[in-house]
Amino acid sequence: MEDPMYSLQDVIRCDLCETPVPPKHCELCHIHLCEACVGKHLSDKSKDHYIVPFKQRGSIPKCPNHSSKLCTIFCKDCNVSICKICSSLGEHAKHKTEDLLKAMAEKEELIRKDLQELEESIYPKYQEAATNIPVQRADVNKRSQKLTTALDKQGEALHTEIDTIIQGMKSDIDDMDAQHIAAIDQQEVAINKKSTEIKKVILDLKRLLDTSDVCLVSEYTSRTEEFRSLPAQFQVTSLPTFTPQEIHREQIHQQIGSLSELAITYLVPTLLDKPRIRTDIQTECRSLYNVSCLSDSELWTCGYNDNILRLYNLQGELLRSVPTKSGNKPRDIAVTRSGGLVYSDYRDRSINLVSGTQIQTLITLRGWIPWGLCSTSSGDLLVIMTSDDDKQTKVVRYSGSTQKQTIQYDDQGKPFYSSGYYYTKYLSENRNSDICVADYDACAVVVVSAARKLRFRYTGPPSTPQESFRPRGITTDSRANILTSDHYKHRIHIIDQDGNFLRFLHNRGLQRPHGLCVDSRDNLFVAEIDTGNVKKLQYYK
Repeated sequence: MEDPMYSLQDVIRCDLCETPVPPKHCELCHIHLCEACVGKHLSDKSKDHYIVPFKQRGSIPKCPNHSSKLCTIFCKDCNVSICKICSSLGEHAKHKTEDLLKAMAEKEELIRKDLQELEESIYPKYQEAATNIPVQRADVNKRSQKLTTALDKQGEALHTEIDTIIQGMKSDIDDMDAQHIAAIDQQEVAINKKSTEIKKVILDLKRLLDTSDVCLVSEYTSRTEEFRSLPAQFQVTSLPTFTPQEIHREQIHQQIGSLSELAITYLVPTLLDKPRIRTDIQTECRSLYNVSCLSDSELWTCGYNDNILRLYNLQGELLRSVPTKSGNKPRDIAVTRSGGLVYSDYRDRSINLVSGTQIQTLITLRGWIPWGLCSTSSGDLLVIMTSDDDKQTKVVRYSGSTQKQTIQYDDQGKPFYSSGYYYTKYLSENRNSDICVADYDACAVVVVSAARKLRFRYTGPPSTPQESFRPRGITTDSRANILTSDHYKHRIHIIDQDGNFLRFLHNRGLQRPHGLCVDSRDNLFVAEIDTGNVKKLQYYK
């Protein structure tokens, strides 16, 4: 149906100046406005106003608790739209809120990013895996035919006396084929199920982008994380073979030969003996401290020689430059689940959020100095900080600006972390919710569970003197392995989730590694403090 705004028979005009096709609408006054008249309309302080794009007129829901009010505010803690009265009274009074239209714009951006990742990255992986299924089935049939032919030849040589035994061994082949096909079928079912779910999610996301129903959009919750990894794959590590024997009639059963069993194991990524440098990005920062992935193709960086946060693509093109709000140098950065960038400002003791062109101060500390940051899978923010008197260090978990948890002492009242802030401490959350801290002054990686129990302290491999291990940057991957940079030794330690040393990552091209992060495919990005380069490393086969 033709939009009445553009109908030749009934052109909609600004209610104040008669300008045709006004782009704005006041939801509370129910009048159309051109851009020039918006300010004039808002200058009338005798009543409330709420300006929305013309196409969103009538889409702002009414408050279920105050029927005369519109829900122009979004409660970020409760994930619902509320009116001004609700935001100042009752359960929402102390919650974090923002303008509804701004919140919807952020939700739509998240939807677009999820849609793009599902369509361009995740779903194609499932399609590729599905195309391999017919090939695997064909290989099973080819190998089965070879085995059957070999058995037939041996059976003809042994004549009728061994027909029964031969038939039994053929039955074994059929059973193993059935087992193999069953494993393939199981894999196909899992892939097709997930593929169907992804297609449905893609359609739902497209509908959300097309709808003006604010309630539906505001209720959206991303499911992209559960689709990033393919269902468990398997690998045939031992195929059945037939070994014929020379025929001796007196021992005919023993002379028929043996048929080995089918063995299936599921694929687990293995570490490369030597990492491969896939990309080398030259940044504009000479003292490059940190790097954080916005996506598999874009990454934020910050350093110690200026106050600029920079976004690069993998081709080394500078996409954005954002100066800090205070003009101070940032100490650490982290990308949030919704795609925002948070950074710590240790001089004014604040944590700040970069969203679009806006910078918002989320947290201002008193008596504490923030250092390392980590955005968790649940959407929380972890901050490691030291006291002003340099005698205490703790990790604090925040939901928005609300403090949820403090991790500082063990059951005996002993501190988990060393004091001192000359060398910054960095942290990361593992897949199992452990909090992993690179404690430079303690010469250790300290890992504490979400229940505030010390799991282990890693001080380097047994052959490494403790004082020679000085961890700086830290990150974790999809296998729950922990990676930490030892930049004086130009290498990276990989340890498993229980603190066992796995191996070093070192390459002749790796120089003084500092900040670390991994993308959704477990590629490692390394910030080199001296060269100002970011290197993308592949370390899994």
